[in-house]
Amino acid sequence: MNFFIAINPPTTTAQMKQVRVVKGKPIFYDPPAVKAAKDKLSAYLSVNRPQKPFEGPLSLRVMWLFPRGKSHKNGQWRSTRPDTDNLQKMLKDCMTKCHFWNDDAQVAREIIEKRWSDEPCGIYIEIEKLEEAK
Repeated sequence: MNFFIAINPPTTTAQMKQVRVVKGKPIFYDPPAVKAAKDKLSAYLSVNRPQKPFEGPLSLRVMWLFPRGKSHKNGQWRSTRPDTDNLQKMLKDCMTKCHFWNDDAQVAREIIEKRWSDEPCGIYIEIEKLEEAK
C-alpha cells in the first residue's frame, strides 16, 4: 500500500507534550498546536486507511516533503528540526488511531527521509507486509 498526503507537513511533534501538576501528580497533555497537528494528520490519513488493519511485521517508508525556502534546492535533504524520530512518533500514533495496524510495534523496518521540495509538498507513505522467516 502506498499513498501521498498533499499537506504541509507538521513541524510540531509528539515530543512537545506539556505537564502540569494536579494534587502533587504530573498530568501530561498535548498543547493546542500538537492536538491540532494530530487531528489534521489523522483526518488526512483516515481517507487512506485499509479496510482492515495490517497484521504481522511491517515495513514503513515515509518521505517528508517540506516546502523549500529560497536557500534550498528541490530534493535537497532537510537536516534541520524537527527530528525524523519525533515526526515518525506522531505519524505512527495517528496511523494506529486510524487502524492501519493494531500496534505500531508491528513496524519492524523503517526508512525515513526529510527533503525540501517544490510543490507538491506532503508526506509519501508506503506500507509493506514483511515475510516471516521460515
